[in-house]
Amino acid sequence: MNEPRLDGLCAGIVVADHICEPVDHVPVAGELVLTSRMELSVGGCAANVAVCLAKLGHRAAVVGKVGADSFGQFVRLFLEAQGVGTEHLGESTARDTSGTLVINTRGEDRRFIHSIGANGELTGEDISRELIRNARVLYVGGYGVMDAMSPQSLAAAFQAARAAGVPTLLDVVIGKPGDHWSRLQPVLPYTDVFLPNDDEARVISGLDKPAEQARAFRDAGAKTVIVTCGKFGAVFASDETVLQCDGYEIEFVDGTGSGDAFTAGYIHGLLTGADPISCLRYGSALGASCVRATGATSGVFSRTKLEAFVKGRPLAIRKL
Repeated sequence: MNEPRLDGLCAGIVVADHICEPVDHVPVAGELVLTSRMELSVGGCAANVAVCLAKLGHRAAVVGKVGADSFGQFVRLFLEAQGVGTEHLGESTARDTSGTLVINTRGEDRRFIHSIGANGELTGEDISRELIRNARVLYVGGYGVMDAMSPQSLAAAFQAARAAGVPTLLDVVIGKPGDHWSRLQPVLPYTDVFLPNDDEARVISGLDKPAEQARAFRDAGAKTVIVTCGKFGAVFASDETVLQCDGYEIEFVDGTGSGDAFTAGYIHGLLTGADPISCLRYGSALGASCVRATGATSGVFSRTKLEAFVKGRPLAIRKL
């Protein structure tokens, strides 16, 4: 059997992020608030996870869509500079590149203004079966803000991955109100790891406690569920156990991309044959490294730094 050419195939949203250093407050109408720095960077779940995996020394590629504009060119060049494969990053002739304005305010969670753009054209059929067979892991991120990606097309891609022995990981982004549960139900039975944050899980399930949320998604068919809870860690649920994982304490600058970094750290554990607890430690550590700098991937550890951090910083993980 041929050796897979990719470690991580990352499909989903790809975004041009406009990010400011933290400001004291959100401006009121007509007010100008100064920040020490603004930057244009690349974000979106698929791009973030792929870049993090590349930083950890894994072979990663993106399946996504950008516009035929300067932001699309920037996104492509940025990903290539990070060592991420862009051969399957398509170009829309009808929509601009997706963009997010990230407003960081000291002492508060981030605020986002988002344009779906070209991401709205991506479908499950864009994730080719040949690509899936040539990957060790299939990750799809941003499900919920990709209008053309039907539950049936994504479920079919995940079914193909399962038939090929390729683990599937799914993350969501909740935008406009809607029946998110019905869009998830056809996909979860073919999902090996489902990774919502607690806010997303609350909107989808209607439940407040992460352990209850995880149980609901497991009952709907997901093999493993990890509900991330920001600085409060994560809840992990599988056939064997339910675990509460604390978060690492680290100086916080910007939370953009921290959930995607957690996912990439967890995938790193899967790719290296680690047990679930070690995978959680990798995910928590990489997620913590992300918040040290502005931007979705700027502060993310290399593999050497990740291993040293995990080894030198014990993390409490306990059964629920």
